[in-house]
Amino acid sequence: MKTIRLTMAQALVRFLENQYVRFEGEERRFVRGVFMLPGHGNVVGLGQALAQERRELEIYQGKNEQGMAHAAIAFAKQMKRKQIFAVTSSVGPGAANMVTAAATATANNIPVLLLPGDVYACRQPDPVLQQIEQPYDLSLSTNDAFRPVCRYFDRVVRPEQLMSAMLSAFRVLTDPADTGAVCVAMPQDVEGEAYDYPESFFARRVHRIERRPPAREAIQEAAQAIRRSRHPMLICGGGVRYSEAHAQFRQFAQALHIPFGETQAGKSAVPWDHPLNLGGVGVTGCSAANDIAKEADLIIGVGTRYTDFTTASKWLFREDARFVNLNVSPFQALKLEAVAVIADAREALSALEKELEGYRSGWDGEIAQARERWARELERLDGQTFTGDAYVPMINDRNAASARRFAEDLDACLTQTQALSAINRLIDEDAVVIGASGSLPGCMQRMWRPRVQDTYNMEYGYSCMGYEVSGALGVKLAVGEREVYAMAGDGSFCMLHSELLTAVQERRKINVCLFDNASFGCINNLQVGQGNDPLCTELRYRGPSSAHDGSFIHVDYAAIARGYGAVGYTVRTMEELENALRMARTVKDQPVLLDIKVLPKSMTDGYGAWWRVGTPQTSENQRNRACWQDHLEHEKKARKY
Repeated sequence: MKTIRLTMAQALVRFLENQYVRFEGEERRFVRGVFMLPGHGNVVGLGQALAQERRELEIYQGKNEQGMAHAAIAFAKQMKRKQIFAVTSSVGPGAANMVTAAATATANNIPVLLLPGDVYACRQPDPVLQQIEQPYDLSLSTNDAFRPVCRYFDRVVRPEQLMSAMLSAFRVLTDPADTGAVCVAMPQDVEGEAYDYPESFFARRVHRIERRPPAREAIQEAAQAIRRSRHPMLICGGGVRYSEAHAQFRQFAQALHIPFGETQAGKSAVPWDHPLNLGGVGVTGCSAANDIAKEADLIIGVGTRYTDFTTASKWLFREDARFVNLNVSPFQALKLEAVAVIADAREALSALEKELEGYRSGWDGEIAQARERWARELERLDGQTFTGDAYVPMINDRNAASARRFAEDLDACLTQTQALSAINRLIDEDAVVIGASGSLPGCMQRMWRPRVQDTYNMEYGYSCMGYEVSGALGVKLAVGEREVYAMAGDGSFCMLHSELLTAVQERRKINVCLFDNASFGCINNLQVGQGNDPLCTELRYRGPSSAHDGSFIHVDYAAIARGYGAVGYTVRTMEELENALRMARTVKDQPVLLDIKVLPKSMTDGYGAWWRVGTPQTSENQRNRACWQDHLEHEKKARKY
């Protein structure tokens, strides 16, 4: 056996350089590159190895460990999980910063390889800088926090363990049914230890991403359930996009005349104007999808996890509605006591369509009518304008006056729905939009009208604030010259926007549409809607009463962007928004931030859905007690499991 003497870190880099995936006969390098923030846990070992062994890997200098890991997640998501980035950090705080991103990846079933430095395996210098000591278990380190948020975790405490660790890691990274974050912790002394590795370990290795075929019996059972139904409804989940089953899904719906709603992950698999596309379904869904969902006697979920936002906390569907689930993951396929077809989405849809030859749903004019009603509502949302003292906010709750106060304090008059509609109308059709948190995902699932396939990249499995700017950089690395627009609220931007500087450094143009309503708007709505007064959900100065009820704080986010070296525009009117978007299109090799001042309470509201939240069972507040009674009424109708 031929061997080569390398350090563990050198062997790791050489291994990463030689990993490929094959899908549908096409091969590509699986690991595009590495995001790195050097520190004392990775700079000497892995840093030296990257300098010596790197050939094709692209290296990007991150600014925050969570931020660069989120960029890697968004990249893999846009690449439909066929290519990834590795992400490395130092020990201690650097590694801890990545834990949130690991959870984001795993919740969304997106592959990312995390390589945090770790404390010394030999323990000789313990306790080292940034080490947490647990007297009951000296083997623990910060990196053990990755265990519950990763699909695979390992710690390489001897250099020869790298071989089995990486083979297991790549098994998970390339598994459509069980992918997510993978963490391989690297004790910093082991990174530098040498071993005689077999040369075969570094041979070109091709990981096949295979389409799992459906079992014949499962297809027959699913077909039987569908034939018994008169009013079935499809739900288009992220699995449709990851399996590249766009055409098969559309063909299935058309052939059987079955309408479909979209999850956040499934949106843009089919253009918004398809006559069977009802739009977003569930809590952040629209009336068209939700109205039809309530009438459906069978739900056919394709590549969906059935989150509480999709099912409206299991309240949306008829009590007697049955389920057929097409999913490559057994865990997901078996939810809601469904007829489970455990298979690749494209293969399952094709087989099921053949089995159902001659079947057509009993839907008649209901689909077109639902779409027409929603079209009229979209027209209303598009045209929402501020009318001064006479203005009635979209969210007309007990805190509605905040919109007028904001308009006075910041001299702004744009509504969120009006601004979002204009952006949708004015940007390129093939531009990719990305978001994650706040009220914008709801507005976008309802209002955004994708005209080109796979142009909607929403992280809503974990809904992680601070994902948007970092994610935009990752998407940009995936799509090249196409435009990318991050839709972020001011709260999310303040959480994390560090990779804006990385975009400047790399001369990557991303467009950040920052919707500044000086609040955590959707949480304020939830807070007030459950009978409470605003508490820590508005960006106001502290007033005489010691509460944060003074003037809204004006933050010049455009100036912040310019300070980083990006282009910044301040937007308060529709004319300014249209001009800023036009000017942004002329910018090359430089990020752009649009600081859009939008009125609080001007986002979309719910459309016939329920969301179970932690409503207090007892309270001195009469409004709280009324909300509890409303909760009980909805809970009666919701499925119990």
